[in-house]
Amino acid sequence: MSVKQQDAVKRPIVNFPPSVWGDQFLVYQQQEDEAGVEKVVEELKEEVRKELLGALKFPNEHTKLLKLVDTVERLGIHYYFEEEINQALQHFYNAYSDKWNGGATSVWFRIMRQHGYFVSSDIFNSYKGKDGAFKEPLENDIEGLLELYEATYLRVPGEIILDDALAFTRVRLDDISKNPSLSNTIITKQIQEALKQPLQKRVPRLEALRYISFYQQQTFHNKSSLKLAKLGFNLLQSLHKKELNQIYKWWKGFDVPTNLPYARNRLVESYFWSLCVYFEPQYSQSRMFLAQVFAIATLLDDTYDAYGTLEELEIFTEAIKRCSIACVDVLPKKMELIYRMILEMHGDMETILLQMGKSQHLNYIKEAMMEYLGCYLKEAKWANDGYIPTMEEHKEIATTSSGYNFVLIASFAAMGEVITDETFKWALTMPPITRACCVISRVMDDIVTHEEEQERMHVASIIQCYMKEHNVTQQHVYDLFNERVEETWKEMNQESLRCKDVKMPIIMRVINLARAMDVLYKNKIHYTHVDEELINHIKSLVVDTLVV
Repeated sequence: MSVKQQDAVKRPIVNFPPSVWGDQFLVYQQQEDEAGVEKVVEELKEEVRKELLGALKFPNEHTKLLKLVDTVERLGIHYYFEEEINQALQHFYNAYSDKWNGGATSVWFRIMRQHGYFVSSDIFNSYKGKDGAFKEPLENDIEGLLELYEATYLRVPGEIILDDALAFTRVRLDDISKNPSLSNTIITKQIQEALKQPLQKRVPRLEALRYISFYQQQTFHNKSSLKLAKLGFNLLQSLHKKELNQIYKWWKGFDVPTNLPYARNRLVESYFWSLCVYFEPQYSQSRMFLAQVFAIATLLDDTYDAYGTLEELEIFTEAIKRCSIACVDVLPKKMELIYRMILEMHGDMETILLQMGKSQHLNYIKEAMMEYLGCYLKEAKWANDGYIPTMEEHKEIATTSSGYNFVLIASFAAMGEVITDETFKWALTMPPITRACCVISRVMDDIVTHEEEQERMHVASIIQCYMKEHNVTQQHVYDLFNERVEETWKEMNQESLRCKDVKMPIIMRVINLARAMDVLYKNKIHYTHVDEELINHIKSLVVDTLVV
């Protein structure tokens, strides 16, 4: 097809908003005196480490140790103490199992489940009276209510007592937050934030910032832990700034806004997305690669959805399958650029994996990408034919076309010894935990994007498919699918406890991907229409340094 013919083709192009960031990330300035800061950090780490290990020796201090572990994790410094935390939790599980008799039962339950230990919810039976209602002392214990509320979000299907506890605590906390005598207090703000987004759905790096601010206002706070959290945040932020600067230069070299004007230019937001998945320093190379994957996946999404003709997309998909520079000549010009970006991204990761002796891992990522693009092509055929698939047809394709199984598999690249060939083979089967994450992604995405997408030629969303098949209103589908998201979180919790052969760093990638959806696609398309809320999140993580 000639350039003139390509220009004459009627395309379902969207005028997506441009990037809000300009070129501010082209410049990177290293934090001053990092060596001096690192020395102080090492000293503070030793202080906190001694406190963790010291409390482990004495059973009467185990509740204190539990709360210290919770604090360390919420302050975002747990990666300094992984060995000590694992040792403490394994000891708790061996010594107490379901017989924890210290204080902070809800905190114990939440932390144990977050770390993959199945502890029974029967422990909460003591919270109810003979009449089946929750006991009066709990109603007036605000801290206890909050702790129980947060624990309920680790529930699995069928745990009626935790379903009841969630309903009870949500109503009670909402009433407390509206109490005039408590207005504008720290506790009211804490309740409102929890009701808006429970801890289990929060992105760890954002929670660290939020909790640092809350923790320093508490009279009981541990000065060493707080200072370590602030200094550690700034040190790690310096690395994140360097990473963003590096991939921004790579992206800038392709001049996406000029060469692909129909697509979303979301490199910075893509880096934020990868930062949601892992922020720890040991995952630096993985994080940069995943940011590139998110950014290119966005270009692919817009190319299949809002630019390419079916004939062009078939040629493009086949070229990516062959993955050879020789295919460039047969591609339309705009698709040629994306193709070169993919080849370059794969080439850079192959070099890294070769150095690690794991070059074969790239083949698994390519396989996942082809499965993902195959579903995009199927959707493009449906859109081209004006076909509205059945719910069953849509579910089979759309779960994969959400891209979340592909990006999960891509996130494993260069993660280190924890990732093996078996890890990729497991993920490629889309096991129940990753399927649950993909369902959350697909449903949350469709709820907020389907109206805008249907303004142009676009494959029917799961919303339209359900409305047609069941003859119900749009609002009914919203309510039903929002409930489906909550039920799927329970399923994901359950699978995180069942996957005993899958290491926690892998499980956490799945959970963090689901958490990212709660930031980027809850109630609004924050990723496409970048608003003040997302801008503030990104600034807080890669622009603004904490005052120590």
